[in-house]
Amino acid sequence: MFYFHTNDTVKPVIIEMNYYYKGHTKTVMNNTQIRLFVSIAESGSFTKAGLDMNMTQPAVSRAISALEAELAVKLLLRDRRSGLMLTDIGKRILVIFREILIGYDKVEQEISAEKGLEKGLIRIGAFPVASAHLVPKIIRSIASSYPEIEIRLYEGTVAEVKEWLEARIIDVGLIIPPDGDFDFVPLFREKLYAVLQDDHPLRHKAVICVKDLEDEPMLICRSGYEPPVVDLFQRGGSKLNVKYEVSSYLTALNMVKEGLAVGVMSQLSLLSLPPGVIIRELAPDAYRDIHLAVNSLAEASIAVRLFIETALRLTAGPDTAVPPVIQAGQM
Repeated sequence: MFYFHTNDTVKPVIIEMNYYYKGHTKTVMNNTQIRLFVSIAESGSFTKAGLDMNMTQPAVSRAISALEAELAVKLLLRDRRSGLMLTDIGKRILVIFREILIGYDKVEQEISAEKGLEKGLIRIGAFPVASAHLVPKIIRSIASSYPEIEIRLYEGTVAEVKEWLEARIIDVGLIIPPDGDFDFVPLFREKLYAVLQDDHPLRHKAVICVKDLEDEPMLICRSGYEPPVVDLFQRGGSKLNVKYEVSSYLTALNMVKEGLAVGVMSQLSLLSLPPGVIIRELAPDAYRDIHLAVNSLAEASIAVRLFIETALRLTAGPDTAVPPVIQAGQM
């Protein structure tokens, strides 16, 4: 049986799972225990988790001990060198508990929506360029219209965002396909440009063919840039001579500035060019697609669906983020 208890002083809906055995009803787990365990696992600290949930450390220890006793497995280990660690079963249970909490939050959101109140939690994961240029305006729009919705932003590489989705750490991620493990919604297509030092011999060309770059030392960014760049050179019948691979687009721009290589980068990463760096159109044209990804569109919460709808609305239509050099026609 599932029991729903509400209390005006406690935000989460408390749900206890009970079973009847030999004339006794035993509580196996409840909302508080599940949230506490997830908080401990994510913070790596009993103390931080206790502060987050307004519980004393002895109360935290008792709750986790009771949970482990009820499940008859060890979930957490203490190590002097490594600190707090999850057992193997603890890692698997963590993913399941996160899914349960998502279900709890969906219940609260449905109840709030029935009352005409939009509430909920949206956990967003994004790689730096998307986080910097796409996410802020989406958050601002939601925050201004739905102040009761809580938004948490996690920034990392595309690979990390995918890992966070799989582990249910985030609800929606901005990633670069292809990847068949998630449900996708196309969000934004950004053009790729050649990026070079302002005294480079190719600076006089308005459009640079990839054949012109065959003998050039090239710089590309990891985390989603590689496939469209490789495809560009294959379509142009040119050899890609990669000399440097970096993770940060700011690092890439400064390496180009120092004349170390020519880059192929996306328009969102080129909105603020450092002095001494110019961009040129490429032939053939090349693009990189940014998608919104969730584990299941059909099971997405009201808040997550609202985020997706807002993101699509704000990024629809003609490209609004164009590198200033291109926009000004300075070729």
